[in-house]
Amino acid sequence: MNPMFRSSADLFAELNRMQSLLDQVFPSSGGSSIRSAAGAGFPVLNVGTTPTAIEVQALAPGLDLDGLELTVDRGLLVIAGERKSQLPPAAERTSVYANERFTGPFRRVVSLPEDADPNRVEASYRDGVLRISIAKRESSVPRRIEVN
Repeated sequence: MNPMFRSSADLFAELNRMQSLLDQVFPSSGGSSIRSAAGAGFPVLNVGTTPTAIEVQALAPGLDLDGLELTVDRGLLVIAGERKSQLPPAAERTSVYANERFTGPFRRVVSLPEDADPNRVEASYRDGVLRISIAKRESSVPRRIEVN
């Protein structure tokens, strides 16, 4: 195949491979790729698509759903809330040797593709995973056309 006519998926795969090699030679504190920038954000997100929807999984154990706020506006999905500390109050005589779990307010913003339908969003929370499914607009979903 002529390299000038490679698909964008092939191009991104090649860029990810090259970035992986560079990360092995020059390790950084946070992992990232050409498609997303990972960091110390909470909750950790996985974002992908199916033929009919954009799927977001937020790995967020210990959330109080009453304080969780999800909004879709102008092509942006916003996940905001607060995870409260499970540590004993400071007044008690307790020594904490390690505290690696994130606590406090958080806000994550995901840019959605143009074909996302903000009127068709479903969300569920189970076993510490917040699953959000944003349907694609009907006009963008491929359909088979029968030829007579």
